[in-house]
Amino acid sequence: MTTSDPTYILGGFQTDFAKAWSRQGQDISDMTRDATLGALAACSLDASAIESIHVGNAFGELQRQQAHLGSMVAQVVPALWGVPAMRHEGACASSSLGVLTAMAEIEAGRYDCVLVLGVEEFKNLPGDVASQNQNAAAWQGHEDIDCKFMWPAAFGLVAQEYERRYGLDRKHLNRIAELNYGNAKRNPLAQTRKWQFDALSFTDDDEANPVIEPGTRRQDCGQITDGACAVLLASARFAQAHTQRLGTSLAALPRIAGWGHHNAGLKLKDKLARSQGATYVFPHVRQTIEDAWRRAGVSGIDAIQGVETHDCFTTTEYMAIDHLGLTAPGQSWQAVEDGRIERGGLCPVNMSGGLIGCGHPVGATGTRMLFDAAKQVTGKAGECQIEGAQRIQTLNIGGSCATVVSFVVARGD
Repeated sequence: MTTSDPTYILGGFQTDFAKAWSRQGQDISDMTRDATLGALAACSLDASAIESIHVGNAFGELQRQQAHLGSMVAQVVPALWGVPAMRHEGACASSSLGVLTAMAEIEAGRYDCVLVLGVEEFKNLPGDVASQNQNAAAWQGHEDIDCKFMWPAAFGLVAQEYERRYGLDRKHLNRIAELNYGNAKRNPLAQTRKWQFDALSFTDDDEANPVIEPGTRRQDCGQITDGACAVLLASARFAQAHTQRLGTSLAALPRIAGWGHHNAGLKLKDKLARSQGATYVFPHVRQTIEDAWRRAGVSGIDAIQGVETHDCFTTTEYMAIDHLGLTAPGQSWQAVEDGRIERGGLCPVNMSGGLIGCGHPVGATGTRMLFDAAKQVTGKAGECQIEGAQRIQTLNIGGSCATVVSFVVARGD
């Protein structure tokens, strides 16, 4: 079935992912306030329009000893006092789960205008502590991976699995990192937009790009950071009235045309074992993508002009390339070599810079992807714009592909 009554994206707001909030005496509550007020201002809406609130956050209890983040919104934006709110946790896909729930509320006719906020704070604690906290998204004590850093090791194993099944040349992973850092330089909100690299940064030089865990080097890693991103979602009825009030048209608004959502178990090695002999390394990831296409009423990747995909590591993007159908299974290297995923290519990937270049405030990544997709299809992506973008697909992944969400964002009704 297709999504017969799509959810419209009225607009949104992203904080600067380069900002370390605790260094300025601020915390996750300040991010929540700024993103909420920023989204309302961007949409020319009063807080009284918001009928429901969803907050995506993965590690608030561990990083700030702060839970109950649904109620944080009303605490810092008193005009939202009394509005029903809830918090969602799905590791890196937390705020995508918030979007799915908001869509369900809108489709059910419960509410017409819903705020979805993703927010995460990481820079308030030392990096090694933050890294340990992130291990909560794995199956603690059961992953059977001997390592110091769980996630670089886990996605290093994914690289090794690709090597075993299909062959893998690390130069293609290095190129993915180089592309995403390069894209981030055009993004005024990207964490790494001012970072500098040298000729050896995107090679296997052990000093310029050291090994973090087997299969993963420094530049392969997404950049954990502070940040928030809020989007305002609405029913067709509300969106129609809103655009009339602003003197615009419903056809100019972005909409969520299709979605997919699947889960697998926590343990990475179980997922790899279950897919032995299958067409794809992660069959449920492929199914999520196909579900989004089907609900959007499109046949496949040929109908998509660009992708915002999860690249917590270069390996994750390498996996996404073939699972999205940009190449045959195991042949993602072809899309890296022929330029189809680059700016101006057939299907540019992560023009925002992705998690590697733009940054990865875990709970905010899903809404950030959706917001960037919305900007692309409305021609508001600035220097990151994909010319002629009509449909953009997101692929958001929590843990070792345990929670997977994909949206197809299109323009017009």
